[in-house]
Amino acid sequence: MTLETHPLGQTGLEVSRLGLGTVKFGRNQEVRYPNSFVLPSDQEIIDLLELAHSLGINLLDTAPAYGSSEQRIGRLLSNRADWVICTKVGEEFLHGKSFFDFSADHVHYSIERSLHNLNTDYLDIVLIHSDGNDMHILESTGCLNALLSLKRQGVVRAVGMSTKTVEGGMKAAEIGDVVMVTYNPSSKEDHTVIDLTMELEKGVFVKKVLNSGHDCIGAETNSTNNLRFALDHQGVTSVIVGTINANHLKANATAVKSLEVCENTAP
Repeated sequence: MTLETHPLGQTGLEVSRLGLGTVKFGRNQEVRYPNSFVLPSDQEIIDLLELAHSLGINLLDTAPAYGSSEQRIGRLLSNRADWVICTKVGEEFLHGKSFFDFSADHVHYSIERSLHNLNTDYLDIVLIHSDGNDMHILESTGCLNALLSLKRQGVVRAVGMSTKTVEGGMKAAEIGDVVMVTYNPSSKEDHTVIDLTMELEKGVFVKKVLNSGHDCIGAETNSTNNLRFALDHQGVTSVIVGTINANHLKANATAVKSLEVCENTAP
């Protein structure tokens, strides 16, 4: 069983419908998961990445705010060319606390650091990691223009925003390549954002599809239902689900594959 890849808007990138979120690779403080966890060993991460690759997953989501996630991916990932890596700028996590910097200078610093951490000479996708003030960030800081400049230089292939408001999502869809939105059965507000991105032929990543794990406690069918809910919208390119559990990864991939089979056999 391997997942199919699909075009990410007009970026020229092809991504699997299921992406692997990597918060748990590097951060277990100040997170919103229902249960505490220990960071995985290097070998556990290597095994999980190899499993993801064997399942047809080629999309990894990381960020500077995810603790040591970028560094561990850069050190442990093999076959870099087989993967599409999405990272972010704007949010930092230091000494157990998050803080934000959306200045152009910080964007350039953050990109250079991500290139080094990820052991790569290019970044596939870079999203602005919003603090909730989407419109202010897009219209009144140097963050967006700095990313667009780096895209023109070829350092970054696609840019966009991980949004927290509908208004910000709509604006990001108009000016960026990719928008990351929250979309699950209990949070449907971004439906209009996805509608617009589909109209504009932009890429859409869905975060929190399982409500940070709260929607799948003791009920595996909820995971499948939530994945189906998100992927039923034709504008959604990929869902990002974070896990360090091999069985959960396989179950999520199986659920997404079953949806792909249904799509391919539908009249």
